[in-house]
Amino acid sequence: MKKCLKSLACIGLAGTAALLTNAALAKDITLGYVAAGMQYPFNVAAAKGFEAAAKAAGVKTIVLDAKTSVEKQGNAVDDLIAQKVDGIAVLPIDAVVAQSWADRATSHNIPFVAVATQIGDPQKHAIADVYPKLTALVASDEVHVGYDAAQIAAKLLPKDRTAKIAIVEGAPGYPTVWQTTKGFKEGLDKAGIKYQIVASQPTDWTPEQGESVCQNILTAHPDVDLFFNQADDMVIGCARAVRAAGSHAKLVSRGGSKLGINAVKVGDVDGTVCIQPGKMGALAFKALYAAVQNQGVQKAKFVDVDTPEVTKATLSSCVPEW
Repeated sequence: MKKCLKSLACIGLAGTAALLTNAALAKDITLGYVAAGMQYPFNVAAAKGFEAAAKAAGVKTIVLDAKTSVEKQGNAVDDLIAQKVDGIAVLPIDAVVAQSWADRATSHNIPFVAVATQIGDPQKHAIADVYPKLTALVASDEVHVGYDAAQIAAKLLPKDRTAKIAIVEGAPGYPTVWQTTKGFKEGLDKAGIKYQIVASQPTDWTPEQGESVCQNILTAHPDVDLFFNQADDMVIGCARAVRAAGSHAKLVSRGGSKLGINAVKVGDVDGTVCIQPGKMGALAFKALYAAVQNQGVQKAKFVDVDTPEVTKATLSSCVPEW
């Protein structure tokens, strides 16, 4: 056997044995994933990305749906802790409340990963300043996403006067809402655009709310120049409202969904920023699995997922995942 260890054949056998050992370890691992609300395509894509990566590695998963309830999401985390899963990933509904979930999980030596949404107050901490109890935050820098959206908007807005802009926000409580608005304003300022935010209203992330909010804004401000929608679902509804009102308002969004990309392709929407939830889910699994296998893995790591700008001229820069 000692002679054999020096041969390529034996190295191959040793490698195979190692792979079998890893596979056996993977079979004994169970990871939990708590979605914010599986009625939203974004959340479905993130969960599928996590599950697919786990399946490829031979790891069991338990996927729970909080149905947009902070209370249910907290209970789901507690259920996973009680089941003694090896790791937990969550797409948090409330960034501040989620701190206590990370605390509880790590007090039981269960690695905890946040997906898509920062944990902690985004107005007090930069996204790369990851909550110390987290194994990792796997997300896009939403301030930068807003900045990217502003770069698209800057090319569409009038330069000879103060542009009137309306922001169609996501649901209250999500750090994304504040972060993308901040980045959007910073991007417009950097581009030297003179502008006035004439309205900024929350929604529940749905096309119906997007349409309703844009209708109301157009009634109050029929001369609005541009709507910045914080998700593609809302921009689809907003586009209907703009067409119905005979408005010439431009439409910029955040998302990169199949519906959003198609709307850019056919000209109903002027541009969007490509978010990749499936990639986030897969990278969240990778970070969680690494922490389970190696207790000494780096903690509080920020895994940044890129966000290409998408216009009719750059459709190929985004492959929709949701």
